Amino acid sequence: MQAVLEKAKYKIKYEIIDDEEPYYGEVPELEGAWATGKNLEECHRNLEEVINEWIIIKLRNGLYF
Repeated sequence: MQAVLEKAKYKIKYEIIDDEEPYYGEVPELEGAWATGKNLEECHRNLEEVINEWIIIKLRNGLYF
């Protein structure tokens, strides 16, 4: 699981959007893995949490990547 998380971190794409939490980050290869934050650090932390949850859901459903 840790190896997938580390690989995903290198594929994160960030952008600034017109929103209350203007920092947006996603991992395009992980469908639905995106997060926002008030600053880049918060966005990154939130996205790491989403990636962890994404991996756990996939493993629980027997879907390997």
